[in-house]
Amino acid sequence: MSGNSTSHVSFEVVNVNDSVAYLFIKRLMDIVGATLGIICLSPIFVLIALLIKLDDFQGPVLFSQIRVGKNGRDFKMYKFRSMVSNAEELKEKLMIKNEATGPVFKMREDPRITKIGKFIRRTSIDELPQLINVLKGEMSLVGPRPPLPLEVDLYNSYQKQRLQVTPGLTCYWQVSGRSNLSFSEWIELDLKYINNRDILLDIKLIFKTIFVLFGSKDAF
Repeated sequence: MSGNSTSHVSFEVVNVNDSVAYLFIKRLMDIVGATLGIICLSPIFVLIALLIKLDDFQGPVLFSQIRVGKNGRDFKMYKFRSMVSNAEELKEKLMIKNEATGPVFKMREDPRITKIGKFIRRTSIDELPQLINVLKGEMSLVGPRPPLPLEVDLYNSYQKQRLQVTPGLTCYWQVSGRSNLSFSEWIELDLKYINNRDILLDIKLIFKTIFVLFGSKDAF
């Protein structure tokens, strides 16, 4: 069973821009952007770490999770912990309240989220530790969001095309409705990016993301 009810027995294969010039400039942007981001945002990192511990002392400040990267390679993705320390154990009991379509779990009033967790999710501050993943080359500043292995297991061949490029911190999804989009819409936006990606599009999406993320009501 696939994560999308739409059947794609025959489908148009996406064209991936893998030119040496584009990939070199994109990687240079990733290294410079991630390095500057970590340096400039370090005071916020320290403050958020303290608030996480004050809200829920148990558990680490950073939450790591196995995600699927380019060409199906697994890697460990980092986030600021926004949920209680036993969140994964509680997930099974909440699956019947899933508000997302496809192989994705989303719940607007998720009881596992802490008080500080609600704030850092709404502002996407919880995603900032992924700048470390960008520096390591596991992620890029711009690209499809990295899925969970269990989600990828439910992908059909059409949907698996989103795994042909390095995943990113932001893409069309972040500036086009985020959690209010259906899974099929999310896939179409990712494939649209892959088909059209270039440096100008990457820069455009980075600036759009800065304007829409903070205080976005679509993030949960």
